[in-house]
Amino acid sequence: MKACRGLLAAVLALGSVHAQATSHVFLVQNSGWMEPFYADPASPYKALVTEVVQAAMAPGDALVLAAFNQSQPDAPSPRALLAQKGKPDRAKMRAVLGPLAVAKKPGSAALADTDLGEAVGSAIDSALAGKPGLVWLFTNNRNSPNNDQATARRNREFYQLIHGGTAIGKALAFPLQMPVQGRHYRANGLMVYVFAVQPQGVRELDALLASGRLRQVITELPARLKPLDQDTVRLVPARVESTPGVQYSVLPDGRLRADVDANAKGVPPAARITWRLENAIYPYTIASAHIAAQASLAGEAKTISLGSDEVKGLAPGKPQPLASALQLPVANLPDGWSLAALSSAGSAHVLPGRIDVQLSGQRLELSQAFRQRMAELFPGDPLPDIFTPPAKLQDARAALPVEVRLQYGAGPLLALLGGVLVLLAAGAAALVAGTRGRKVVVTVDGEQRTVRTKAGTTLPLYDRSGAEVARLRSTLFGNTLTDVREGAQVRLGK
Repeated sequence: MKACRGLLAAVLALGSVHAQATSHVFLVQNSGWMEPFYADPASPYKALVTEVVQAAMAPGDALVLAAFNQSQPDAPSPRALLAQKGKPDRAKMRAVLGPLAVAKKPGSAALADTDLGEAVGSAIDSALAGKPGLVWLFTNNRNSPNNDQATARRNREFYQLIHGGTAIGKALAFPLQMPVQGRHYRANGLMVYVFAVQPQGVRELDALLASGRLRQVITELPARLKPLDQDTVRLVPARVESTPGVQYSVLPDGRLRADVDANAKGVPPAARITWRLENAIYPYTIASAHIAAQASLAGEAKTISLGSDEVKGLAPGKPQPLASALQLPVANLPDGWSLAALSSAGSAHVLPGRIDVQLSGQRLELSQAFRQRMAELFPGDPLPDIFTPPAKLQDARAALPVEVRLQYGAGPLLALLGGVLVLLAAGAAALVAGTRGRKVVVTVDGEQRTVRTKAGTTLPLYDRSGAEVARLRSTLFGNTLTDVREGAQVRLGK
């Protein structure tokens, strides 16, 4: 998708954004089909754009705000309206959006057509210049006022950009009710899309959703367009039966906790756990899929025996029970004499674990409730192709964190401390004995003498004439004679 000249000047606003900040591109449609959103005096369209900007942006973020329809010679699209670092206040947003009106084709009274793919592609390639960020799209979901072959082609290009391209890692859609009446058309709904560009953009979008700021403006549940092969289901423990050596409980955040008696002998038996299997990819129903699960702990994995290995008709908001037999992998757990056990004696040593769920052979269908919702908001319009899941999906994976707490007794630590105390006492006694003076009896030429010495010293021994005949060496372990002169009569003791 070639870059549009109308956004090239805006690149500078995003080029040096701080690493912790997010770059946003807000694309506001002003083509012919949007006429009622601009003509109706009571239209909340521009106010919605303003409030989404306020909610989405954090201090230090940067934005490009652009109007789009379909690029024509001498009428580039998208066209930048505002580019800056830092969140613009509401007064500035009103000043920028206030004059915006429905576009016309150059040199004609005909209203401008629309190209959604062109707008999003230009935002990624030009405004973001291939860097991470979020692209927001405000649209009535119509790609052209005329149902011609060009429209069908542009729809396919838009679909391929979202589902087939690698730049967009996550895509969400918010269908909103917005009844407006213009001179030419009447509309009942509006669609707000957000596309996360590159993995960093996905993390930024996830953080924004977790903050709850966006929910203060858009209360609708977001429809996930991409990815459809990650975190498609959730496992929520519904009923847990503990087993000898392992006590299971459910934490307030839904995680599973296992308190393991690390001193218990043998492998704990499998626990019976009933899960609530929930669909996490609204608005799709998992028509069918093969499901498998395993528990991972301390570098070891163990297969979880499930009551059924098939998922069928799992619709959003309608969980299904799933029985299982869970046996934690315990072969690599630290033993009672390990450093981890000794440092945790009398308390719990916490090991992070997880339960991995894998869905293979997924077949997705758009839920009937969502189809009905779209028909109410966009009456008479065919459902956009973008909501059709790809024919082939990779295996989907989801993970449930598990907190495993190993309960170690204080016995090994007390035994170790006792041994250390014994060694310290023995060392202290040896030190005292070694540094204290001692009396040693030696016999030189038949004459007994008592010599005062201590460990670590060497004393010379002399005969009656004053000549040195030997040396007395003392250590912690006793006394020895060294350097004895040949023919001298010297010995230890009497």
